[in-house]
Amino acid sequence: MSQNDLITPLESATRPRLTFKQIINMSFGFFGIQFGFALQNANVSRIFQTLGAEIDKIGFLWIAAPVTGLLVQPIIGYLSDRTWHPRWGRRRPFFFIGALLSSIALFLMPQSSVLWMAATLLWVLDASINISMEPFRAFVGDKLPSSQRTTGFATQTFFIGLGAVIASLLPYIFTNWFGISNTAPAGIISDSVKYSFYIGAVVFLASVLWTVFTTDEFPPENIDNWEKEKLRTKGLMHGIVEITTGIFKMPKTMLQLAVVQFFTWIAFFAMWIYTTSGIAQNSFGTTDTTSKAYQDAGDWVGVMFMVYNGVSAITAFLLPMLAKKIGRRATHFIALIIGGIGLVSMLFITDQNMLLLPMIGVGLAWSSTLTMPYAILAGALPANKMGFYMGVFNFFVVIPQIVAAAILGFFVKTFFNEQAIYALVIGGISMIIAGFLNFIVTDTDDTIK
Repeated sequence: MSQNDLITPLESATRPRLTFKQIINMSFGFFGIQFGFALQNANVSRIFQTLGAEIDKIGFLWIAAPVTGLLVQPIIGYLSDRTWHPRWGRRRPFFFIGALLSSIALFLMPQSSVLWMAATLLWVLDASINISMEPFRAFVGDKLPSSQRTTGFATQTFFIGLGAVIASLLPYIFTNWFGISNTAPAGIISDSVKYSFYIGAVVFLASVLWTVFTTDEFPPENIDNWEKEKLRTKGLMHGIVEITTGIFKMPKTMLQLAVVQFFTWIAFFAMWIYTTSGIAQNSFGTTDTTSKAYQDAGDWVGVMFMVYNGVSAITAFLLPMLAKKIGRRATHFIALIIGGIGLVSMLFITDQNMLLLPMIGVGLAWSSTLTMPYAILAGALPANKMGFYMGVFNFFVVIPQIVAAAILGFFVKTFFNEQAIYALVIGGISMIIAGFLNFIVTDTDDTIK
């Protein structure tokens, strides 16, 4: 038996088509994952600045997120490819472990009293989210035939958008609907943010458990041979060698998509880090983190993020329809161009209500980014290494984030007089470049058709 036979789920051609309810159940865990991820994206910079972080240092504090993804995802992908339990399956043990750890981190994050504590908890939170999230991408490739994969990733995108909409709005809802304070003394995180994270901890765990207990998985085709091969290749060094060599044997389509992803994720990371400070300064006229104007800006950024995630949820099932007519590459091109223009336009908008318009374009780009690259990639990967390569593909999500964390603060301070809004302009230009780079990508499934 060759190494490629180690874990072979049912081949794509023989996988049964799933009902829409089954696709919903297997994707629902992403609602909770993105609930936690959205709370992180919309509020961590706010927490860092509340605890005393300087504007040009925020990027370095955020570097925890991409670095943990860089380390965790390929390892989790490799391990989940080599895991099988008659009750828990292949991917679901990792869903559960990651959800449990993420929920603990979400509960502790808003209790941070000093900057180093919040920065450490970001490492823990992001690593835990990655443990749950990475196998979800491979889950679609495992369970769905090629004809349903775009629908599978689109369903994930819908739940990603829905979870993020609610999570992004929570601080605003607590303050404006229930009168819970969004201000606090210097160095203290407001109650509206704290309660949002507590709810996020519960939702994260409950949503993932729904998928764990309502979904089954395909076993290896020949379980006896699989067990023997697993024992033969057991060991830390063998795993390290296989991961390393696998990285240098990536399919051509994966390398092409990597370039697109690089410029795309510089844009999104710039948005997550600098939108709160940029909008507070450019539209609310303040840099004072203890002021009500700054906290109102933070709440409004939650509303802005709600809009882009809501658009993502709505368009999740529309983009696959467009892709059937013009192809996945062209669909992704259009979405990224519109999203990039949206980010750049925020430099020129000071009215807070008008700031919601660019987020529509960003939401379209986000929806496409969570669907099209993965649908293209799944058709180009060997079935027995789906989890591993989905983990490696995350390199091209996290490496640009590391680059962005390293350089954006320098650019904002050195060239733009600490006006954080220009980080969003840089991100928008990067996203437009990513859009044009789609034309170098080969979509294997489209070629076959």
